[in-house]
Amino acid sequence: MECKVRWVGPDGMTFVAETESGHAFVMDGAPEGGGRNLGPRPMETVLAGTGGCTAYDVVLILRKSGQSISACEVLLSSERAETDPKVFTKIHMHFVVRGRDLKPSMVESAIKLSHNKYCSASIMLGKTAQISHDYEILSD
Repeated sequence: MECKVRWVGPDGMTFVAETESGHAFVMDGAPEGGGRNLGPRPMETVLAGTGGCTAYDVVLILRKSGQSISACEVLLSSERAETDPKVFTKIHMHFVVRGRDLKPSMVESAIKLSHNKYCSASIMLGKTAQISHDYEILSD
């Protein structure tokens, strides 16, 4: 996997990332750090990417398990170290899964499989952060 990140410069702290799959997005710093708040912070994109990675897994696993899933949302909250490097130290993921007759045991299993086997991002972040999760199931 490859990605190019380009500083927009010469002023500010705005960067454009171009992914191997042909997509681009803007990242920027906070005004107090020289940015102009034109996009998410780089570490916000790491957290969002982790949420996307695990949600992808959960949806795929539930579909393959024959569950009738219609929606999946992950609400992430995190804490970071106070000193550099300001790595994530705690990440909590709250899954909201919607569907028809979803089995709680299958939802729990899908989340655990994602965190323990499939989601590269959360497994990698788990090296520095305590990762926890919970979930709720909503019926269609």
